[in-house]
Amino acid sequence: MTDQLKIGIVGAGGRMGRMLVQVVAETEGCVLGGASEVPGSGLLGQDAGLLAGTGENGVRITDDSAAMFAGVDAVIDFTVPAATAAHAAMAAQAGCALIAGTTGLDETHRAALDAAAQKVPVVWASNMSSGVNLMFAITERVARALDPDFDIEIVEMHHRHKVDAPSGTALSLGEAAARGRDVDFDKAKVLSREGITGARERGAIGFATLRGGDVVGEHSVIFAGAGERIELTHRATDRGIFARGAVRAARWTAGRAPGLYAMADVLGLD
Repeated sequence: MTDQLKIGIVGAGGRMGRMLVQVVAETEGCVLGGASEVPGSGLLGQDAGLLAGTGENGVRITDDSAAMFAGVDAVIDFTVPAATAAHAAMAAQAGCALIAGTTGLDETHRAALDAAAQKVPVVWASNMSSGVNLMFAITERVARALDPDFDIEIVEMHHRHKVDAPSGTALSLGEAAARGRDVDFDKAKVLSREGITGARERGAIGFATLRGGDVVGEHSVIFAGAGERIELTHRATDRGIFARGAVRAARWTAGRAPGLYAMADVLGLD
C-alpha cells in the first residue's frame, strides 16, 4: 500500500526499539521503513522483525541513520540526549518528522529540537503514555484549584537500570504543578533532601526518587493539606504503552506543519 506511513526507528536493537518494531507491525496504516543502531553494534545486518519477534520483514539494521531518515516519513527516538540532538538535525535535513521520548535533555539538546522544529514536525515528551499525559493535565488543574497551603510532593519509582533521576516524567509533573500555580518551577523545585533541612518551605514542589527491581514506572503527585490529602497516581506495568503512544504520535504528524509539539497536542488535551 502506497499510503502507509513509513516509520524509522533508531536504537532498534534495544528493549524499547524492539517493542517499537512490534507495535509498528501491529498498527494499521504503518510500516517499518528503516531501523538503525550505533556503529559497531553486534546487531548490524540483522532483520529487525526477526530480532523483535514479529517475523522477517526485510528491514536490516543499519548504522547509517542519516540514510534511514532520508527514506522514511517519521522517526521514533528513545535513545540518549546527545544522540537525540544529532537525530534532530538529521530529521530537519531529511524533511521527516521526529518523535522523541528521550529524557534527561539539557538546554543544548532542547535547542536542537527547537531548531529541527523550524523545518519539520517534532513531538517531544518525557513520557509517551496516554495515561501519563492525562495526569499532566489533571495535575495542572488540581494545582490551580488548590491554594498554596497544600504542599506538593512528587514520588517516582523505576527499575534499577534507569540512569537519570528524578525521571523526566516526574519533572514534567512538577512543571505542570508549577504552571497550575503560576510559579517558576526552577525556583520552586526541591529535588532532594538530606540532613537537617529545616521546615518545609511554603510553595515548594518536592521530589522523592526510588530505584529498584524491574519497575516499569510509577509516579504519584501528592497534594497534602491540613486534614486532607489528594493523591494522583499512575502505574505502568507494560513498556508497550510508551511504544503505542509514540506510534500514535508518528501517525499524528502526517501532514502536520513544522513545529515543536507535545503529547497533549497529539491527544487533544489542550
